[in-house]
Amino acid sequence: MASEQKTAMYANFINKIPVWIILVLLLGCNSKHPADLLVHNASIYSVDSSFTVYEAMAIKDGKIIAMGKNASLLSDYDAKEIVDAEGKYIYPGFIDAHCHFLEYGLGLQTADLVGTESWEAIIDTLKSFASRHNEGWLIGRGWDQNDWPKKEFPTNQQLNELFPDRPVLLSRVDGHAAIANNKALELAGIKAGESLTGGEIEVKNGRLTGILIDNAVNQVYANMPSPSQSQLKAALLDAQANCFSMGLTTVDDCGLDYPQVLFMDSLQKTGELKMRVYAMLADARINYEFLLPKGKIKTDRMNVRSFKVYADGALGSRGACLLQPYSDKPGHLGFLLNNTNHYDSVAAVLMKNNYQMCTHAIGDSGNRTILKVYAKYLKGKNDLRWRIEHAQVVNPADFGLFGQNSIIPSVQPTHATSDMYWAGVRLGKEREKGAYAYQQLLKENGWIALGTDFPVEDISPFKTFYAAVVRKDAKGFPQEGYQMENALTRQQTLRGMTIWAAKSNFEEGEKGSLETGKLADFVILDKDLMKIPATELLSVKVIQNYLGGEKVFSR
Repeated sequence: MASEQKTAMYANFINKIPVWIILVLLLGCNSKHPADLLVHNASIYSVDSSFTVYEAMAIKDGKIIAMGKNASLLSDYDAKEIVDAEGKYIYPGFIDAHCHFLEYGLGLQTADLVGTESWEAIIDTLKSFASRHNEGWLIGRGWDQNDWPKKEFPTNQQLNELFPDRPVLLSRVDGHAAIANNKALELAGIKAGESLTGGEIEVKNGRLTGILIDNAVNQVYANMPSPSQSQLKAALLDAQANCFSMGLTTVDDCGLDYPQVLFMDSLQKTGELKMRVYAMLADARINYEFLLPKGKIKTDRMNVRSFKVYADGALGSRGACLLQPYSDKPGHLGFLLNNTNHYDSVAAVLMKNNYQMCTHAIGDSGNRTILKVYAKYLKGKNDLRWRIEHAQVVNPADFGLFGQNSIIPSVQPTHATSDMYWAGVRLGKEREKGAYAYQQLLKENGWIALGTDFPVEDISPFKTFYAAVVRKDAKGFPQEGYQMENALTRQQTLRGMTIWAAKSNFEEGEKGSLETGKLADFVILDKDLMKIPATELLSVKVIQNYLGGEKVFSR
């Protein structure tokens, strides 16, 4: 009887407790925090300030909510999806600080001339391409006469014979030179003897050879039909798929016009284009008139706050502007693409309106010109992050201008290993010492942004990593490495492809490292970039790629 009385009393007590207290007590029994995704059993290189390596991370609403050890996170978080990384290696999503994303995508729809080893091989490739694409302009890109037995520009004689009524334009690998047939030259109104600022139209024996340098190429582009929206969409989605397969999660697309940016933004809003884009608008009146009154554009996937300007051309086509003549072309200095007053006026407008200036500068004269213009407006240390894109050949007297004015070098390590075979021929050995000087440039500000310049180079960030650290080609040449005093360490290189690239975009607070509160952009690799032998760096594979906690690629 006593037992029944106690049970009744207990039941009566429970009935008098408010329902909300019971709910709180019951919920308290499940102390796990909710998460959308939990990744564990990995070596996670956070690339934070201490270069901490974790075992697991939890993600909710596209952002990282916890980093730590396997046991701790598995016990503390109740995730909708749990991924066992099976001991693999996780890094922040790679950021390409300088590329041409849309141009690369459009190039996938044209004749691929990369790696062709002779003019005859180009003709064969073009004939095959033309048989499958029998209407409209014949476009190709990627040739490099430095890869041929006879390292000279070709003429368009065979193009004229094969395609007398169909316009042809074949761009050199760097995009700063091209060869056009007579039909394309006719449509562009280009005639022998014509001169122009910032470009050359090659003439031999009074006749056009079809070779065009820098601004001369633009005259032909201006007369080509623009791609349709369906072509643009296909190009962007093709480019995105290839980039995701390489672990890229953000690309800096250098030199777009604002309608292209708005089209990208529209695809991002529908969810079709997921890639994050840091868009630099081209140095053109329409773009200034669009953005300056409107103000910066910033979403989770699109950032527009900078302008891409061109100082000079490329070293391979001898358009880079040098202080002294080319060693292999006496009397030729290359050229600036505009007069100095133009760069000064652009700098004045961007400084007044608080926009970032990003200028392509290859030659030592091109770099000096832009560094001095920047210094005039930056006036010492600052956090405006104006960038020199490429900073390829710098006079020893000018390196200090980067650090004195907080000017950011944005460089592409594969340019060094692509150009090393002939850079000394163009520059001479003494001047070559100031070329591709990444370690020297890094020391000026303590950080440097890395990219590829694709499609000029391959889109692979692993080739960037290899070129920066090892400074050899895929065959291991040169045996001792190319100017190894300017190689980067593995940690410097990884930072340059992640957190420092994000910093060059003013985005280090949201991406570039795997830390609590940041976007869950990360890549799972099959090998450890930090520890594997250098000979294995080019064989690293992406297992999975995540953007905002969403899987966007799986091998």
